[in-house]
Amino acid sequence: MSLVLRGGRVIDQAGERLADVEVGDDGRIANVGDGCVGDVELDASGCVVAPGFVDLHAHLREPGQEDAETIETGARGGALGGYTALVAMPNTQPAMDCAAVVEQVRALGRDVACEIVPTGAMTVGRQGEDMAPLGELAGLGVGIFTDDGTGVQDPRLMRRIMEYSTGLTHRLGRPVVLAQHCEVDALSSGGYMHEGEWSSRLGIPGQPAEAEELMVMRDIALVRLTGAHMHFQHLSTAGSVAMVRDAKAAGLPVTAEATPHHFTLTDAACASYDPVFKVHPPLRTDADVAAVREGLADGTIDAIATDHAPHTDHAKEQSFDLAPPGMLGLETAFPLALDGLGLDLPEVLALMSWRPAAIAGISDRHGAPIQAGNPANLCVVDPDATWTVSGRAMASRSSNSPFEGRSVRGRVRHTLRDGVPVVVDGEAQR
Repeated sequence: MSLVLRGGRVIDQAGERLADVEVGDDGRIANVGDGCVGDVELDASGCVVAPGFVDLHAHLREPGQEDAETIETGARGGALGGYTALVAMPNTQPAMDCAAVVEQVRALGRDVACEIVPTGAMTVGRQGEDMAPLGELAGLGVGIFTDDGTGVQDPRLMRRIMEYSTGLTHRLGRPVVLAQHCEVDALSSGGYMHEGEWSSRLGIPGQPAEAEELMVMRDIALVRLTGAHMHFQHLSTAGSVAMVRDAKAAGLPVTAEATPHHFTLTDAACASYDPVFKVHPPLRTDADVAAVREGLADGTIDAIATDHAPHTDHAKEQSFDLAPPGMLGLETAFPLALDGLGLDLPEVLALMSWRPAAIAGISDRHGAPIQAGNPANLCVVDPDATWTVSGRAMASRSSNSPFEGRSVRGRVRHTLRDGVPVVVDGEAQR
């Protein structure tokens, strides 16, 4: 069926304008402006119509950890958060290090509310010992490789992976992106929060900022040596942001992301000893949070990514040292960015839509300008709507949100995937 988004303000790379948006029954935008007609009308008055959001960093847990999340529930939560594409991390069980598991994830994501973009592991089993079959996976269309959850510790192996990745452009049709979880295990091992004043006060062993920064420094040096495209995941320290800024100024092919929890929360939140605030990399200091915000504002950090990491209640309710790290993020990212960064709405949309889409290599169908002929992967957001965060009310099978009970501003009214309404008036349709 065809439909019309009526009465909204369109914001995309081209700017802002008041316009209706007509979507044809082929899933593409048919008209933008006056004279739009359709079988169904969705009210967009008082709202902004934007290209759908793209999350570069989501843990969907399937296969292997379906008690915490499935691809279907994760995609539903993503759609409720305005996302039309989720880049799925490979730390599943088994890991996404071979064609069979990647194809399984694709099959599971075929009919869900968001497009699922599988990544591939950089090393076999994410064990950091042997390079995964990157060429085979690139031949299947995998464009991002990461061992997320662990950083590749061996610099010789990392150099080999980077050198090999630069030769895969012909298989993929674009440069391969290597996404690194920057954490030197020898420094972070045994630490459960940021090492600093609050870890000393609380008696919780900490991870120093240098555990992240040393790997950022190493990989920037290897980018300079190899020319590989390196994407730095969940930057969390002022030192990391400064190094990425300098690398970009030098013209190196590096990109970076930051999470909502790393620009809204500090290590002081751990004073409650509540494991919901345990995450890797850990929540940092006020100065680090300010640096991450500045990096997002000046373009050093290219994208907001959620690092959506669901965990069951029985796992997260263990003691702080034993509980797994991670937080929910898909349904709260937009309002937290809107209120937490001090940026104008178009800048927030760029960080959540077309910039991450470009890094993921899916700009042909996500984050694209809202114009006739382009795929209708869209979200309609009400920037003034207020609501209260509840983990139990979210689509996820888990409820580990660190923002429980917080009143936030900005909510998704509608989401369209390939022209099909998957969220209408804030309610998931599938």
